[in-house]
Amino acid sequence: MDNETIDSIDGEAMCEQALRWSAINSGTGHLEGLAKMASELSEAFSALPGEVELVDPAPVTAIDGDGREVEVANGRHLICRVRPDAQRRLILTGHMDTVFSPDHPFQQNTWLDDHTVNGPGTADMKGGIAVMLHALMAVERSGRGEMLGYDVLINADEETGSLSSAPLIEQLAQGKYAALTYEPAATPEGTLAHARGGSGNYALTIKGLAAHAGRNPQDGRNAVLAASDIALRLEALQQEDISINPARIEGGSANNVVPDHAVLRFNIRPKAPDAAERFAQQLTGVIGAVQQSREVEIAVHGGISRPPKPVDRKAQALFDLVRDCGAQLGQDIDWKSTGGVCDGNNIAATGVPVVDTMGVRGGKIHSADEFMIVPSLKERAALSALVISRLAEGNLA
Repeated sequence: MDNETIDSIDGEAMCEQALRWSAINSGTGHLEGLAKMASELSEAFSALPGEVELVDPAPVTAIDGDGREVEVANGRHLICRVRPDAQRRLILTGHMDTVFSPDHPFQQNTWLDDHTVNGPGTADMKGGIAVMLHALMAVERSGRGEMLGYDVLINADEETGSLSSAPLIEQLAQGKYAALTYEPAATPEGTLAHARGGSGNYALTIKGLAAHAGRNPQDGRNAVLAASDIALRLEALQQEDISINPARIEGGSANNVVPDHAVLRFNIRPKAPDAAERFAQQLTGVIGAVQQSREVEIAVHGGISRPPKPVDRKAQALFDLVRDCGAQLGQDIDWKSTGGVCDGNNIAATGVPVVDTMGVRGGKIHSADEFMIVPSLKERAALSALVISRLAEGNLA
């Protein structure tokens, strides 16, 4: 890709776009805001030579505080397909949702200095979406895009685990040459996330037996105690390759009633696939033991939503390519392993090499102090444009 094309990337237009998108509240549960964001993105991505469509979310359920399975509403996901018949194709992913609800006080953009803006979703990841779009536009202007096809997926539920978009991610990733995801860089200096652990969220519904706490407590089966018993047993399963966080117990009623229901919610973070497999077997054993000893019924909801993401030979080749492209542009690209998770985990599980922190430099995401380093918009778009042009040539060892 020539310097003229890279220089033509319009950083000011990117900033204006990212800030306009940031001003739209698109918290994962805010369907009206997500619909507005999806409309904006549909118009923006129509600048590419492909077809843009909005896809309904897959059904998702959750367990409420009473232990009932309820439906969870999600926004529609955007897909843009360009040259679907090309021999070599990529998948590029991002997300339009943020962690900030409509009633959250963090709704406005504020300039901290000439190069830094504080705003909801500026780094995570509306700035990243702008990086993706303008990199692809630069590739198309250069003519290199004619050698390559790609699918863009911008989902509406990444911040809650991509449960309604996971089937789309798996479908679109199949057979792809490589993948780029536009989460913000792992550090403000631009470090990439390398290997990642996985993540799973569970809700265990415990059904006991109510009884009067004074007259006949021996006839009851205490669901809250059973949930606590499970939580302590889960804690004992932690090892270096997996952390387990019992996060919340809900249940019971009046103080003079033996509680007949409870819900235990917990998260696991396996660092490798074998740790996740081992935990699944151990959880079955824990549930069986508590059911027998406390004479309760236990139902399991949830599981692993983000498989661990090791870096194999193909993935390392992609990291090396990004580093080399960075060096060509005068950018020092490094990487480190991280405990965080994202859609890159899901893509890697399909066997497609992925670098998942191609977005802007910034920091303090998921807080009211979130910031984006504005010059990184053009900087990272140039990096992506060069990487994509090299991938179009088949330069992945």
